[in-house]
Amino acid sequence: MQSNWRLPALAIALLAASVAGADCLPIEKAPELVGKTACIRGTVLKAVPSRAGSFHLDFCADYRSCPFTVYVPAASLRNVGDVRELQGKEVEIQGKIQQYGGRAEIVLKELRQLHGEAARIPPVPKTFDAERHGNFSAGKFSTPKSSTSTTTTSKSSSSSSTN
Repeated sequence: MQSNWRLPALAIALLAASVAGADCLPIEKAPELVGKTACIRGTVLKAVPSRAGSFHLDFCADYRSCPFTVYVPAASLRNVGDVRELQGKEVEIQGKIQQYGGRAEIVLKELRQLHGEAARIPPVPKTFDAERHGNFSAGKFSTPKSSTSTTTTSKSSSSSSTN
């Protein structure tokens, strides 16, 4: 008798999930919604890092002719997760749609803006360096070349020549 409540609860949860997904519109509709908050759905083809460490999620083979993009600021990567994992996945993203560079865009600042499969991306690795395009190395330590060693060598050779 205890399991009788589980079936209706599961049905309600599945219905709510399908309704939430139904509210998401395809990327082609995004330009019509500039200035509004909406859910947009599309498949991420590429997660492209910028020099500053931010990312753009591209939904078209040629980003210049694509009607929609997602911008992830470098400062938001810790809140969002490893957006590189979204490549090849269908995402549903909620947010205010703004016009930028002639295209509709949502700025992704928090993981809760993502729905469905995309909401389960792993966190950014602790060693991730956004400004180095995702390199995971902290670098090599090397001692700086000191100008005093060159000066010291010069002094010792001049003093030995005078003696």
